[in-house]
Amino acid sequence: MTELHVVRVFCGPDGGGGNPLGVVRDGAAVRDTDARQALAKELGFSETVFVDDAGRGAVDIRTPTLRLPFAGHPLVGTAWLLRELGEPVGVLRPPAGEVAVRHDGEFTWVRGRAEWATGRTPRQYASAAEVDALPAPPPGEGWLYAWAWADEAAGRVRARGFPRRGDGIAEDEATGAAALQLTHELGRALDVRQGRGSQILARPRPGGELGLGGRVTLSEVRRLG
Repeated sequence: MTELHVVRVFCGPDGGGGNPLGVVRDGAAVRDTDARQALAKELGFSETVFVDDAGRGAVDIRTPTLRLPFAGHPLVGTAWLLRELGEPVGVLRPPAGEVAVRHDGEFTWVRGRAEWATGRTPRQYASAAEVDALPAPPPGEGWLYAWAWADEAAGRVRARGFPRRGDGIAEDEATGAAALQLTHELGRALDVRQGRGSQILARPRPGGELGLGGRVTLSEVRRLG
C-alpha cells in the first residue's frame, strides 16, 4: 500500500492559504511514467511529486497533464516533508538541476534559476483591487501571473496565477516559479501574497540564483492502491 502525503505550501502567517501538493514518498511504487501521469490527473492537484530517491533528493514533478523540470511549491513542500519524516536533504534534484535546500525557523527555502522558471507571463495591473476583481480564469490563453504592488517600497506584491492550460486548474493558489520569475525581472526581494491567503518570499542571490521560501503544513496522509 502506497502512502500519499498531502501538504499545503506557502501558507500565510495565520496558517491559512497554501497550495495543496501531493507527495508520493515511495516513488518506486509507481514506476511507470504513464501510471504517474494518470495518478497526477486523478488526484487533481496543481502538482504531484514522486520521490525517486530520498537520499539523493531525486524527484519527479507532474501536473495533471505534463511533467515539469522545475516548480517552486512542489520543491519547497517536498523539502519540508522529507525533514518531517526524518530524511532531511540538503539538495533536491528535479530534472532542471540541483536545488539547494535550507530551513530557517518556520520557513523552508529552496534555490532556483530564472531560466528554470519560464513559461509564465507576468502582467502588472494598476492596483491590488484590479487583481482581486479578475475572473478565474481571465479570458485568453497561456499561463498568466497577474500582479500589482500592494506596497512597492516594502516589496509587497498582490498576485494571482492562472494556468489556462485546460487541465481543470482554474487558478493556482501559490506559484513559486512565477514568484521567482517576477523577482528576477524586478531585481529585488519580494513578499508575494497570492490567492486566498498564501505568502511567498523570493530573494535574488549571488551568482544568478534566486531563493524561494514559505511555510508548509501537513493536511492528511492517504493510502493509495
